Amino acid sequence: MKRVCSLLPSATEIVAELGSVDALVGVSDECRWPTEVVGKPVVSAARIDVAALSSAEIDDAVRSALRDGRSLYEVDAALLDRLAPDLIVTQDLCAVCAVSGDQVADACPAGAKVLSLDPSTLDEVAASVRTLAAELGADARGEQIVTEMRRTIDAATRAVRGLPRRRVFFAEWVDPPFCAGHWLPEMIELAGGQDVLGRAGEPSHPTTWEAVRDARPELVVVAPCGLGAAEAAAAAAGLELDCPAVAVDADSYFVRPGPRLAEGVAQLAHLFHPAHAPDPGLPAIPLGV
Repeated sequence: MKRVCSLLPSATEIVAELGSVDALVGVSDECRWPTEVVGKPVVSAARIDVAALSSAEIDDAVRSALRDGRSLYEVDAALLDRLAPDLIVTQDLCAVCAVSGDQVADACPAGAKVLSLDPSTLDEVAASVRTLAAELGADARGEQIVTEMRRTIDAATRAVRGLPRRRVFFAEWVDPPFCAGHWLPEMIELAGGQDVLGRAGEPSHPTTWEAVRDARPELVVVAPCGLGAAEAAAAAAGLELDCPAVAVDADSYFVRPGPRLAEGVAQLAHLFHPAHAPDPGLPAIPLGV
């Protein structure tokens, strides 16, 4: 069995879904799902302690680090060397989300392969599942996971087909607000919505709440990167909006490019068209207008 070190939460989830959780010898401090991975050696951790910071303070700290060329993550090279992984999984898609491939390469033990997963669409997320499945000799299970994802998404899409599209702003951050990017506008479209400011397949980008109001969304989905529904609701406290808003669990179902994105599509379909799409039962907290 290959020894795998995953510094990417979505990759950790995929490895576990493939039935290879025992192959994981190391993870990042943000790898908390499924629960079986909690307690495994932590090889990388964020340098910014976000627990006591506001959305604006976190944004300022991140911008300052990136402007100065400082990595937001620290890799324990000595631990990585002791763990002696055959495969190290990371990403180069987003400097804020996880350790970059270049940083891992600098600390990489001799003989270890570094695999960077950088999907920006749902099809590319499925391709990531297949790539990891091939690395772990679990191709059949990989295809099963992809099929289950597509089945969940197709069911949500059928439920809202032909209905008027809801105008939606999906907030990937609150202060400042960030528009949806990468696979999220695609998820919104599949769920019967129209993203008023997001750009499919492209990185999330900052905007203003004035611009959001000018775009006249019918619903604001508050889903700050890395936060659960309760944390998202707290971050959005005091927002003055002209339409209904709801906080969701971004960390589990929207911002991590793994199999649970399919459940996120199902939730969006219900939020946009509750009379037609069933409620998948995921966390959702209505916010005051």
